[in-house]
Amino acid sequence: MTGSDVTREDVEGARPGRNALTGAATGRRRRRRGRGERSMVPDAEFSSYYGKPVLNKPTWKALDIAGYLYLGGLAGSSSLLAAGAHLTGRPAMARVAKLGATGAISLSLAALVHDLGRPSRFMNMLRVFKPTSPMSVGSWLLSAYAPATMAAVASDLAGRYRLVGSAATAAAAALGPSVVTYTAVLISDTAVPSWHEGYRELPFVFAGSGATAAAGLALAAAPVEETGPARRMAALGAVLELGAFQAMKRRMGLSAEPLEQGTPHLLLRTAEVLTAGGATLAALAGRRHDRALAAVAGAALLTGSAALRFGVFHAGVASAEDPKYTVVPQRERLAKSRGEQQVDEQDQPHRPR
Repeated sequence: MTGSDVTREDVEGARPGRNALTGAATGRRRRRRGRGERSMVPDAEFSSYYGKPVLNKPTWKALDIAGYLYLGGLAGSSSLLAAGAHLTGRPAMARVAKLGATGAISLSLAALVHDLGRPSRFMNMLRVFKPTSPMSVGSWLLSAYAPATMAAVASDLAGRYRLVGSAATAAAAALGPSVVTYTAVLISDTAVPSWHEGYRELPFVFAGSGATAAAGLALAAAPVEETGPARRMAALGAVLELGAFQAMKRRMGLSAEPLEQGTPHLLLRTAEVLTAGGATLAALAGRRHDRALAAVAGAALLTGSAALRFGVFHAGVASAEDPKYTVVPQRERLAKSRGEQQVDEQDQPHRPR
């Protein structure tokens, strides 16, 4: 052989520095598994170009939009309570609920228009009807619901046109559940992580929150002897709100983290305490026929429902500001889809060539 000959020990005639070293001779340490292992790759830092977030945070004003979410839930649930009170012969509570629905939806529309900047922008949304757009559906829903609540309360206050008033009360009650929950669909349809990831449970959370708010208004303003349906609505609404919210946080994973930090955590914790406490006080007020205790329970339920909406709103804004709440779930979904694709490919039988 010419040049270098290969032997068992080494390469004969090889040039210095040309031997291929392997194993321990390379000077590299093998990674040890088990305890004490150190990662050779630094932890990822989530950033973006020029230090800007991945998503543009919502520019909605907290008082306008969170108030819009809260007042819509109060209005829709109050219409349901008004219809029930109307059918069961509770005129005082029916009037309180009708007034609450009309006042809440009027303030809700005012908050929405204020955030839009000009009333004409709301009217422009009614130029077309797009079933796939929650905003379009919601705009048409409000345009039908608000006049029904106004006709119902006007008939009740005037004591005239009873048939028209009954029809308007029934129409408002029929549209009420959609008014309560469509706002949850609306914010879940965005790219904001802590809103989008809760799309399954958030409508139920808002439904329970709206029910407790409407019950709270009736307990605070109606005679205690007529508030039996409101007390039952408060109990059912509290169970639905708190149960759905805990289920939502467990399923959301990392995207639930903003709900447990800072101002959102304080607001949401306050909402839990006030909602549970208000429902308990409402039950005690019914047993004792205590007007003052019913008013305290109503105030707690109203405040707790508002705290929930504001907490959810601020948590969404916080999740949009931090890139990790956008990047990490996307990577996890991508890795999961790749793993499922590999499993599917392995499960497929080999085709003969």
